[in-house]
Amino acid sequence: MAGLISLASCAGGRPECRSVYVDTRIGTAASVTRTAGKFGKDTEEYGQTLPAVLEPNGMNFWTPQTRSSEEKCVAPYYYADTLLQGFRNSHWIVGGCTQDYGSMTLMPLSGTLRCRPEERAARFSHQSETASPSFYSVELEDEGIGAEMTAHSRSAIFRFTYRKAGKGYLVVNPNSDEGEGGVSIDTLNGVIRGYNPVHRIYQGWGEPAGYSGHFVVRLKKKVTGCGVFEADSVYAGKTRLEGVAGVGAYLEFDVAEGEEVLVKAASSFVDAEGARRNLEAEIPHWDFGRTSRELSEIWEKRLALVQVETDNRKAKEMFYSALYRASFLPRTFNDVDGRYPSFAKGAPIACLPEGETYYEDYSMWDTYRALHPLINLLTPMRGGDMMQSLVHKYEQGGWLPVFPCWNSYTAAMIGDHCIAAIGDAYCKDVRNFDVQKAYEAMRKNAFESPATWEEYRGGMGRRALKSYVEYGYIPLEDSVPDAFHTREQVSRTLEYAYDDFVLSQVAKALGRTEDYKLLLQRAGNYRNVIDPRSGYAQGRHADGTFLSEDNAFGFARFVTEGAPCHYTWYVPHDLRGLMDCMGGKEKFIAKLDSMFNEQRYWHGNEPCHQVAFLFNYAGQPWKTQRAVRHILDTEYLHSPGGLSGNDDAGQMSAWYVFAAMGFYPVCPGTPCYMIASPTFPSLTIHPEGGKAFTIRAEGASDKNIYIQRAMLNGKPYTRNYITHQDILQGGVLELVMGATPCKTWGASPEDCL
Repeated sequence: MAGLISLASCAGGRPECRSVYVDTRIGTAASVTRTAGKFGKDTEEYGQTLPAVLEPNGMNFWTPQTRSSEEKCVAPYYYADTLLQGFRNSHWIVGGCTQDYGSMTLMPLSGTLRCRPEERAARFSHQSETASPSFYSVELEDEGIGAEMTAHSRSAIFRFTYRKAGKGYLVVNPNSDEGEGGVSIDTLNGVIRGYNPVHRIYQGWGEPAGYSGHFVVRLKKKVTGCGVFEADSVYAGKTRLEGVAGVGAYLEFDVAEGEEVLVKAASSFVDAEGARRNLEAEIPHWDFGRTSRELSEIWEKRLALVQVETDNRKAKEMFYSALYRASFLPRTFNDVDGRYPSFAKGAPIACLPEGETYYEDYSMWDTYRALHPLINLLTPMRGGDMMQSLVHKYEQGGWLPVFPCWNSYTAAMIGDHCIAAIGDAYCKDVRNFDVQKAYEAMRKNAFESPATWEEYRGGMGRRALKSYVEYGYIPLEDSVPDAFHTREQVSRTLEYAYDDFVLSQVAKALGRTEDYKLLLQRAGNYRNVIDPRSGYAQGRHADGTFLSEDNAFGFARFVTEGAPCHYTWYVPHDLRGLMDCMGGKEKFIAKLDSMFNEQRYWHGNEPCHQVAFLFNYAGQPWKTQRAVRHILDTEYLHSPGGLSGNDDAGQMSAWYVFAAMGFYPVCPGTPCYMIASPTFPSLTIHPEGGKAFTIRAEGASDKNIYIQRAMLNGKPYTRNYITHQDILQGGVLELVMGATPCKTWGASPEDCL
């Protein structure tokens, strides 16, 4: 029955149902890919994804819960767990090693009341799970309850079928690790309300973020009893409790055998009234099937943005599962009436113009690479709203954030990549955001530092900007103490040089000539950390001397989460200049070959994500085709452990979507994509508001991975890249594939960027 509900919108002669190809549990277990454990350890070996029911980029991720904490690096659900503690309204930054926040969990019980998550946990089997983007169901074996869940952005509806008569319970708790949450009960209407204060992570670790996750849970059933609890203490009949560890509430009711009990829930980051309004606006009825069909329609529209044609069902499942995982973040943060807590402080409550959405949780060091370019390609209006949200953060906080999460400033990672995301949107003709205000914000980050140490320590401004400007690189003597990631001087230099390039291109387009010239000059700072002796990135002292250690292939403190050989390639804006630094194209190719021949490539972390596509720049695109297909085949598997590292807010999955389509944005902030090796005989991109663009790969298969020749709209095409405008204009890119490398197509200098 459950499966029929979730697929109802695809029946009756309607277009192909793509949701059936989505496995929402990929990435919920430890990696079993070829390189698992080679570089990343512990939580880095997990995809850290969720089998959630949600609207694309919605506020809440409604997920089964097997872990109760909001602790850093602990996801709410792991495939290997055998006990289910309830169903969580999660704000987990999916795919990362961060933390959940402002969440709550509810659990149906039968027979006896058990309140603590560990006590009430029920056995479940993956064989009894149905997990799709719009519907989740499972049998709670110990309770004798069939649980079903579907949702909208801010609200959800649950259907619990009791297999035997007796006492039933609904237990609800805010997941406050700090013991600061609160609950209250309205027995007359069968309602539990509560809140869970949000606390910052990274900069200002543990400090209040200035707002809470508020929730309302409504039971469609006559209540026969109620109470609240804290830790091991239960207070029957009491209707309010707050400010203690393990706080929660429960409702008691009678059930008949086979009876269906309905529950609705919603949340708000503003107040309890906002949660109530969100619920009334999104699910004003008690029709579970209707909500499931509505959400299914939303997902079918989302997945149909890319229509792949193949007889290979597994390939479809891998692709659409990746597109699902690339649809979580950034999340909607405002209520249906447009209200949301102001950025960085939580107060005052801001309100959006009608029709605009405010987004939050930008894991920007990860997602500017492929996730935001994918959003700009498929849903450009949404991409513009996301950039306007960054503008709002600047207006409310005074600085463009570096890594905005929990509606707060953080300097969690390195770089200044809101600039990259905004620049990418602008260069791809996304204009539904305040470009002038965005430029003002980006320029401030690039040229100014906060007036006070308190602001800087709190995450405002670029880390180590003064050193970067003074030396043209960040010397080893600057330990970058006021950051979550300290040191990492070489990586910071490389990433700032790229950010300065992107900002220079925006400056040029806006007629800011002096800014353009200065920023373009700074974009060459990457040269200052490439050691001419080895051709690899190397730590450098303030006096200009490089380290003498032979450290290119081991992890180093001056590099972020990797080895110098990984980060050397981080010059996406000037690969020809990097070739010069290495001593010429042949040495560039030799070093690039060694990344794969010597198994130095690390796909499980972002700094390597552009590396496989760099052969195109050197006139050897067949090597890109080979390397990319190898990564697709070995670093992504159809299993819970099928991701080679943290999905990091969908970046890993966005990489897969692009690579499987056959092209990739090596340098976001420019309108070009490197062509690789499409995995499907045919696919069509239907960008919202744009024209259809089809890629036909004649003969494409596991063996036929090499491009032999190409046609764009009926004319011979020899470039090994394609532009954003080529795609938006619509048309057909035809590729003839073969089993042996073609060393002439896309190889001449005029066919390379």
